[in-house]
Amino acid sequence: MIISIFLLLGIISGFILFKNVRLSLKNQPLQRQYKISQEMKKKIFPIYSNPLKKILKGYISGVEIVPVAVAAILGHVFSPFLKWRGGKGIAVTFGVWSAVTRFNVSIAYAIILAILYILAIILNKGKSTSSEVDGFMVVVGMLTLVLYLYYKSFPMYIYDIWFANLMIITYTNKEKLYKLYKNVYEKHHEKNAVTR
Repeated sequence: MIISIFLLLGIISGFILFKNVRLSLKNQPLQRQYKISQEMKKKIFPIYSNPLKKILKGYISGVEIVPVAVAAILGHVFSPFLKWRGGKGIAVTFGVWSAVTRFNVSIAYAIILAILYILAIILNKGKSTSSEVDGFMVVVGMLTLVLYLYYKSFPMYIYDIWFANLMIITYTNKEKLYKLYKNVYEKHHEKNAVTR
């Protein structure tokens, strides 16, 4: 019973982000937007932070954390406020990993992404990266994160969260990954055609 309550709270906490609420209010006058956002903060923020507080206080632990953590990410990615099209899940990924591992994995993921970004800038000769490359780095960074999990000997249920998170991040970046693959394939194909 208690796990189903936390599962529901996890889903709600994922899709009730102020960005989503703000997007649904964008045609409202500014004063009305401010009043509504203040009311939302008072009423929604305690709901949003509740599952993470429960994890940190140890009310749920072990394998019970997996559906709650994944539900928060899914709730953000498939937000009912945006016709089931939410965000990419990156920010909520950091929040989930911060709550579940007390910032250990989220800091490691941030460092991995920073290293990938520096490598991309070097390979791109100082120019900024494209949106497709950014999506690729997010997915590769999450894939690389398993090495850190293995090195630090995290329990097996953490790998379940990681795998679900990897699948969700890959899904949300599928168009970017396909476009990047298509661009690389076409460039490679053009080089082969020129050299023949």
